[in-house]
Amino acid sequence: MEIILNLIIITLSLVGAMSFTLFIRRLLINSSLRNTHYKDIETKLDEIKDLLLNERTSP
Repeated sequence: MEIILNLIIITLSLVGAMSFTLFIRRLLINSSLRNTHYKDIETKLDEIKDLLLNERTSP
């Protein structure tokens, strides 16, 4: 009986550690994708700004 309880505790601990690791991994992946998305938006806004400045300066 004691062996079964120890196995259950060890199994639950392993499952908890794995789920925590996968959660952190997912957070890091989503953060990386979000940063890439923001960099794309920033470059597009820079292009729009340059186009508007060129339009303003040229008669």
